[in-house]
Amino acid sequence: MLDYLDLEADLTSEERLIRDTAREFVEDRVRPDVGDWYEAGEFPEHLIGTMGDLDFFAPNLEWGDLPGIGARAYGLLMQELEAGDSGIRSMASVQGALVMYPIATYGSDDQKERWLPDLASGDAVGCFGLTEPEHGSNPSAMETTAAPVDDGEGYVLSGTKIWITNAPIADVAVVWAKLSADTEHGDAGTVRGFVVDTARDGCTASEQEGKLSMRASATGELSLSGVEVPADAVLPGVSGMKGPLSCLTQARYGIAWGAVGATRDCFETAREYATDREQFGGPIARFQLQQSKLAEMATQHTTARQMAFRLAELKERGELRPQQVSMAKRHNVRVARDQARIAREMLGANGITTDYPPMRHAANMETVYTYEGTDDIHTLILGEDLTGIAAFE
Repeated sequence: MLDYLDLEADLTSEERLIRDTAREFVEDRVRPDVGDWYEAGEFPEHLIGTMGDLDFFAPNLEWGDLPGIGARAYGLLMQELEAGDSGIRSMASVQGALVMYPIATYGSDDQKERWLPDLASGDAVGCFGLTEPEHGSNPSAMETTAAPVDDGEGYVLSGTKIWITNAPIADVAVVWAKLSADTEHGDAGTVRGFVVDTARDGCTASEQEGKLSMRASATGELSLSGVEVPADAVLPGVSGMKGPLSCLTQARYGIAWGAVGATRDCFETAREYATDREQFGGPIARFQLQQSKLAEMATQHTTARQMAFRLAELKERGELRPQQVSMAKRHNVRVARDQARIAREMLGANGITTDYPPMRHAANMETVYTYEGTDDIHTLILGEDLTGIAAFE
């Protein structure tokens, strides 16, 4: 596998084990059938239990039996899963970074005991309800409300969340809503997180139809129509937009690593094809144009990978800033998006089929380019950080 600057030379034995375990899982359980899942528009639910058994769900958290692996090891896991498909990495990323992380970090002891073991094992699936029909890049303007019930012992949630990964298969949702009146949990308009059992009356999920990207991912709309939840459904440890935004930083870190895996998979496919495919009396890899493309792909992969490794170092030291994650997410997804297109080009007509991954990665990257903060939003985040002037207002 491409590692041009030998960045993996210093991996610990644990990091190598995690990388190799994920790589083997992708080779044996994902790669043979992912084209069929993609074409059918189906997420492979049968793999969830296996992924839980292999500690793919939030292994970086330190709670209970969770292994508490380091930031680099977690990044390598995301890298290998997305080399298989963005839908596989997204499922694990949402489960860990957007559901288990807020429960472990901001949840009560009862919430942790109730959900974390089942989420870690894959016996339960979680989703993260933030984006709404009219509020994507500006989630603080959300319209989903949490109205206190008359006896003061709970809330009624009302609203719609869209483009929610795992929603159609979720057992629990971490939903972000605004209090509609002053309560013990904050003043009216305060954003709070709620841990919602999706089996509650009024909570329904529907599959997103017509996707041309992320087809091997379960994506849907989460409708909250007067869903009554007890007061202890509130995440007690956080208030305001800090809650959802801190979760997104965790997820974006995984995306920055995952995009590297997709880029590498495109490069390896293109290199193998170029050395095997013969035209005009020899392999097309002997032509300067093809070598130029491979050289550029390898260089772009290497620079993206260096950024991911540096993020891991900063995260391990507790020095990682959200803006740095924005830079890496923005850059690495751009790289994956561009190099997937070049790999597809090198494969000619074969590149548009599900027999080869570049076209699938290229289509998936259109979604990854948009979710967890669009490319434009991350550009503005960096612009504000560099100039001190916010362009959002």
